[in-house]
Amino acid sequence: MNALIGILLALACALATNIGFLFKHRGACAAPKVDVRRPLRSARELFRSRLFAIGMVIATGAWIFHVAAMAVAPLSIVQAVLAGGVVLLAVMAERLFGLRIGARQWVGLGLTAAGLMLLGVTLPPAHGAQSQFSVPGMIAFEAGLVAAGTLLIAGPRIGAPAHHHGFMLGAAAGILFGVSDVAIKAISGLVGSAGPIGLLSPWTVLTVGASIVAFYASAKGLQDGEAVPVIAITGTAANMSGIVGGIIVFGDPLSGNALTLIIQCLAFAFVLAAAWLMPGPLRAAESLT
Repeated sequence: MNALIGILLALACALATNIGFLFKHRGACAAPKVDVRRPLRSARELFRSRLFAIGMVIATGAWIFHVAAMAVAPLSIVQAVLAGGVVLLAVMAERLFGLRIGARQWVGLGLTAAGLMLLGVTLPPAHGAQSQFSVPGMIAFEAGLVAAGTLLIAGPRIGAPAHHHGFMLGAAAGILFGVSDVAIKAISGLVGSAGPIGLLSPWTVLTVGASIVAFYASAKGLQDGEAVPVIAITGTAANMSGIVGGIIVFGDPLSGNALTLIIQCLAFAFVLAAAWLMPGPLRAAESLT
C-alpha cells in the first residue's frame, strides 16, 4: 500500500515539476543573467520575474510531493516513476508553451523515458521505504556526485564546448538535485527512527548546500540553453542519481535474472544515447507575455 501511495505522489511530482520548470525557463530568460559573484542580487532579480516566481511556487509543491513519496516508497521506484514525466514535458512544452521540438529531441525524450521506465519495471519489488544506509557508502556516493556536478559547472573552463554549457549546467543541477534527494532519503530514515532530532544531521547541511548550488546552476542553464533539452537532462540526471543511489546506498534490490540484467544494461544505454541526442538545435516560439 505504501508503495502505491509513493507512486501516486511521484506522478503528481512529475507533473508539477515539469510545469514549474517551463514557467521558470520563461521567467529566467526574462531576468538579468545569473552572476555567481552576486548570488543574492541574482536571486532577487529571478524572483522579480513573475513567471519564474510562479514556477518556483509550483516547484515547491512538487518538492513536497517528492519528499512524501521518498518517505513511503523505495528511492529507485520513486525516481523511475518520475522518469515518465519526460514525456509529459514534451507534450506540455509544445501544447502549452509554444516550444517547437525537433525529431532529434523527440527521439531523445523517448529513449530517456523508455530507459528509465525499463529500469523501474525490471527492479525487483522492495518492501518498506528502504531508508537504512551505510555511512561510508553514503559519503563515497555523494562525494562522487558532487565532484561530477562541479566538473560540469566548470565546463568551458576545462575545455568543454561553450555552446553546450547551458545543457551541462542542467546536467549539473540534476546531479546536485540527486545529491539532495539521496540525503533527504537518509534523513527520512533518521527521523523515522529518532524523531525530529534526526534533522540535526550533516545530511541536512548537504541537502541545503546542494539545493542552493543546483538552484543557481539550473537558473543559469535555463538562461543559456534551450528549454526542453536543459529541463530533460536536469530531470534525467536527478532520476539516474536517485535510482543508482537507491541501489548502492540504500540497498534497493537488483534482479538476479540474467535476462533482466541485460534489459537493465540496455536501459542505461538508452539514457546515455538520449543524453547525446538532446543538445541538438531547437527553435522556440515567441515568449509568453
